[in-house]
Amino acid sequence: MKRLSVLTFFLVALLGVPALAAALEVAEGVITTQISDHNPADSVESYSATVGRLYCFTRLTGAETDTKVTHVWYRGDAEMARVDLAVRSNNWRTWSSKALLPEWTGAWRVDVLDADGNLLRSIPFTLN
Repeated sequence: MKRLSVLTFFLVALLGVPALAAALEVAEGVITTQISDHNPADSVESYSATVGRLYCFTRLTGAETDTKVTHVWYRGDAEMARVDLAVRSNNWRTWSSKALLPEWTGAWRVDVLDADGNLLRSIPFTLN
């Protein structure tokens, strides 16, 4: 009887522990001048200020249900754009874009946030 009680205790304890969820991760994150066939055409950390438009490409893994990420574009510490993007599988590619004016030179970054606003990755680049 004691053995059955101990076994029951461990079974209840084991079933009561939530399964560890896979964490949403940025498997790939780049700034690119073009998206071609759902992939970045290039990956450079410094661009001419006359480029006109850049894309932030992210490949996300670990989503167990539909969720979202947010790309937040910063010039220095000033937020320039915020784009919510759906994530609909455990290996999902998505991107946002930003039109850039030639006078917006300097240090930039795109912060990739999960649905709760947690920072997943920061992707820096420079406009020359």
